[in-house]
Amino acid sequence: MTQNYRITLLPGDGIGPEIIAVAVQVLEAIAPQFDLSFSFTEALLGGAAIDATGSPLPEETLTTCRNSDAILLAAIGGYKWDNLPRAQRPETGLLGLRSGLGLFANLRPATILPQLVDASSLKREVVEGVDLMVVRELTGGVYFGEPKGIFQTETGEKRGFNTMAYTESEIDRIAKVGFETAQKRNKKLCSVDKANVLEVSQLWRDRVTAMSADYPDVELSHLYVDNAAMQLVRNPRQFDTILTSNLFGDILSDIAAMLTGSIGMLPSASLGANGPGVYEPVHGSAPDIAGQDKANPMAQVLSAAMMLRYDLNQPAAAAKLEEAVVGVLDAGFRTGDIFSEGNQLVGCDRISKELLSRLA
Repeated sequence: MTQNYRITLLPGDGIGPEIIAVAVQVLEAIAPQFDLSFSFTEALLGGAAIDATGSPLPEETLTTCRNSDAILLAAIGGYKWDNLPRAQRPETGLLGLRSGLGLFANLRPATILPQLVDASSLKREVVEGVDLMVVRELTGGVYFGEPKGIFQTETGEKRGFNTMAYTESEIDRIAKVGFETAQKRNKKLCSVDKANVLEVSQLWRDRVTAMSADYPDVELSHLYVDNAAMQLVRNPRQFDTILTSNLFGDILSDIAAMLTGSIGMLPSASLGANGPGVYEPVHGSAPDIAGQDKANPMAQVLSAAMMLRYDLNQPAAAAKLEEAVVGVLDAGFRTGDIFSEGNQLVGCDRISKELLSRLA
């Protein structure tokens, strides 16, 4: 019996429409091979939504997403909207989407593909074989903490402030995701905090340590965030699964991404306790190359593979997409962000054609 899935597409801005079109093509190509059917609905988010409705996250978009089986997001933002007030900027729409869907867990893999090991800015002997997952808390911490704002002091000087706060339940639920993710990998979990100077991090460490008793098969370690950043560059192979807070995860996952040579190859998943997840590449909207057939769509395709695996429980179909990406790399096709001498420089359209030929 054919499995039918409702997928909300959020093309967003910049190169977003180009790369999400490739993801749709490859999903439609594999659907009959696995007795699947996809119903795609486009919705507005980010700058495109601001231009059309005045809001970075229209209520209609949130409703459409809630009624979906999964959400595929491309990229948002661009120079055009950088000077808008904070509440009207594209990034505010993304934060609202995560909060509105209860997406508290962000999974960001960083895997060094053998074909791209020399694309990394680090030495081959440092990055070869790296395969790690960053589990980042996504709806708490300093990005959402209250109070926050900018006010004028008695002396007339402006003062800005944000509040970094976590409750026990917020820590426990993301720690559970971290431990369970580690169980499915190599059973090593490194929790990253700043417990030596931050009370909120001391609570984080206490709760994660207490929960480790429920996962005796997982080896738990702790690192301060500054040391973790250094170790990611010094010896990234020591890590398997990294668990950390919203702010620290934002920074560390980008460091981990650059170990691979290009964020143009990396997908991510944002998950909640129930309901649909959001799957997106970790790169930005790249407005400087939008519409020029220069975008790398492979992170978007790999995000679709994560969607198939995590939300739709279709691991065989997910593996098929991942194998197609590897096949294109094996054949030497490269977009500009991962190009090196000896390979063939191509654009988004050619990558799409090569993927589809391997999925046929």
